[in-house]
Amino acid sequence: MICALVLIDLQQDFLACQGLQPAAGYVIDAASRLLRGCRRLCVPVIHVFTTTDREPDNRMPHWRAANKRICELGSPGHKPPVELQPLSGEPIIHKQFFSGFGSSRLDDLLKSIKCDRLLLAGIHLHGCVRATALDAYERHYDVWIADDANASDDPIHSAITRRYLSTRGATFVSVAEILRTLQPLPGPGAAAASVLPPSPVCMANQIDVAQKAQASWRYIEPAERASVIRRAAELLREDADALAKQITHDIGKPISMARAEIVRSIALLHAADRAPELMQSQSGHGASYRYQPLGVVAVITPWNNPVAIPLGKIAPAIMYGNTVIWKPSPPATDVSRRLMDIFRRASWCIGKEDLVGLVVGDKAAASALASDERIDGVTLSGSLRAGHALQEICAWRHIPFQGELGGNNAAIVWEDADITQAAVQIAAGAFGFAGQRCTANRRVIVAEKIFTRFLDRLQAQTATLRWGDPCDEATVVGPMIDFESRDAVAALLRRTEASPGMKILIPHRQRPDYEQLIQHGPYQPPAIVIADDQHHEIVQEETFGPVLVVQRARSFDEAIGLLNGVRQGLIAAIFTFSEPLQARFLDEARAGVLKINRSTVDADATSPLGGWKASGIGPAEHGPCDREFFCRVQTIYRA
Repeated sequence: MICALVLIDLQQDFLACQGLQPAAGYVIDAASRLLRGCRRLCVPVIHVFTTTDREPDNRMPHWRAANKRICELGSPGHKPPVELQPLSGEPIIHKQFFSGFGSSRLDDLLKSIKCDRLLLAGIHLHGCVRATALDAYERHYDVWIADDANASDDPIHSAITRRYLSTRGATFVSVAEILRTLQPLPGPGAAAASVLPPSPVCMANQIDVAQKAQASWRYIEPAERASVIRRAAELLREDADALAKQITHDIGKPISMARAEIVRSIALLHAADRAPELMQSQSGHGASYRYQPLGVVAVITPWNNPVAIPLGKIAPAIMYGNTVIWKPSPPATDVSRRLMDIFRRASWCIGKEDLVGLVVGDKAAASALASDERIDGVTLSGSLRAGHALQEICAWRHIPFQGELGGNNAAIVWEDADITQAAVQIAAGAFGFAGQRCTANRRVIVAEKIFTRFLDRLQAQTATLRWGDPCDEATVVGPMIDFESRDAVAALLRRTEASPGMKILIPHRQRPDYEQLIQHGPYQPPAIVIADDQHHEIVQEETFGPVLVVQRARSFDEAIGLLNGVRQGLIAAIFTFSEPLQARFLDEARAGVLKINRSTVDADATSPLGGWKASGIGPAEHGPCDREFFCRVQTIYRA
């Protein structure tokens, strides 16, 4: 099959769009990796630019109506960044509207090289990339879209586009998957790598079994449901050591933190082991209301807390009379199978083995699961992009959706704080488990008066954190989940270091085994980034790795503004003994969880955990909020 790479509208004016997701730097990095790989493998490259002129004015009508002048020929905004600029001999196609096929030249070029498959990357997925993909489909090309090298400033429209195009012949794959597939075969008879993991063939059967089980499970008394949870807690305690070691082996979580996760998981089971709260009540004369279980709930979980996050969802789901289909993240598959065995053994005590079903697969499996008409609700812990994709499906199907979508969490350290204790807590909260936690401390905003003193102590404390082998009991900062994630963080730090007003400190750089760790595993040392540019991507975007952004504030008003100045709002913290400042923080911080003189990291098993703004959709998790998601209210009137 003959491939061609088509880069669409990767121009400075489009990359400067407000609210672009993923951020421009991330897209440039991904697209340039794809471009370099295609050039190395001699895959033809075609650049498609939107091009406008002043005389005659050929802007699209909606740009003229908004008096918008961008992508003018000869202007800096018309050009792509240096990494994506065309080489001599690579064709450039200029277009006025959306599709690259608006001119016959693209089709002519592709036919001249006998192209069968188009690889598309660009801006915007919901607009010009979509239009080009549909026109390519009409012309019988096989269309692959580089999922991480496309961006949009309209994330819900982008999610709709992914679902829409996926059902019309377009295949969404990562840059890494595309390049692996394009590589020459290693030897005679070698099989080509599969681009997409196989579909979960058992999904339909699993859902059918769960639906039949729920029909009777909903009528089981709460005390009997609780016996399953209690037995699961006992079995989990018995298996704790082996399960913790498997977590460390599979995802690189430091063994001490893996053991702590098992302890928290048992606490989450005990929190669910209670008779459900009031399930019905009188609400007026001749009227009452009751809570009814949703039915079959899809539970979609990440790899970073492969036991605690699933149990925090599955246990209350079945306590409220639901059954569950669980789709874990692929790196956590083996841990998930072990946890499923615990649930099956726990269910034997009352003769119910079908309360939880396991579906193994990638994001395509998650979308297929949420789209199934027998699924009555979806709960997710995952990325903002995953949240948009599943929110769109659930809105289309009119079923409840709960999403915990991560956090760009900040702590304020003010002038009267115990700065040593603040440095201890923030360093551990930022860098523990290589920063791969939704509750991790991503940013710290420091009063200008104490900035230098706090920064010195933060560096010193960071240097004391053991970085290395996750099987070592003393390790706090282990490896990242894979080389691709590590390399993405390293690329972000390189882009940041090249930006004005930014400084990066690496306290572990003096370690004698520094280079050895970097070269032999996905290890990224803790990085402290002094950021004077509030709008830089490293400040605005959640970096799911060992990176802590430090910002200075000249006033408490400025500190609150910086705290709230990102789109996410999961957890916020403050270090101060001033009661008036604590009160202002509690009144003005825009986050779902607030902490005083404590790091943002961690949460207990019985209190609600839910984000504001882009960090959460639907009811919070845990405690009294469980009933609000896993049940629906029904009002009854009697004559």
